[in-house]
Amino acid sequence: MSTQPLRILLVEDNPNDLELTMHALSASKLSNPVVVARDGAEALEQLFGKEGQATPPEPPQLILLDLKLPKVDGLEVLERIKGDARTRTIPVVVLTSSSEGPDIDRAYRLGVNSYIVKPVDFGQFCNTVKQLGMYWLLLNQPV
Repeated sequence: MSTQPLRILLVEDNPNDLELTMHALSASKLSNPVVVARDGAEALEQLFGKEGQATPPEPPQLILLDLKLPKVDGLEVLERIKGDARTRTIPVVVLTSSSEGPDIDRAYRLGVNSYIVKPVDFGQFCNTVKQLGMYWLLLNQPV
């Protein structure tokens, strides 16, 4: 079993939501390293490497994924993650403002582990991120 802290990939294009999420993770005393991707293409590079790269990056242990992303949509990123044997077992939590039924349905059909609509209230948002971190990084037993 690895003693290195579990790494988080946070895929978020909105600077305010990014700052809130980073603050909430810090406030919850989770000291896990966080790698940020600001669009879907950057997220795919973080997971699979750049074209021609000999060795892909070390995979994260948790992915927090927004859906409405520039360059490559979040659902497309999710489809790539769950469709590749190297990344299929990484827990993916969609953390988005979209409560649209088709987005939720498609995310679960693609294999998302959890779908959470971002709370508007700052306190609720911080509590949600804290609970996410506690569950997926401390309680959940990864493959």
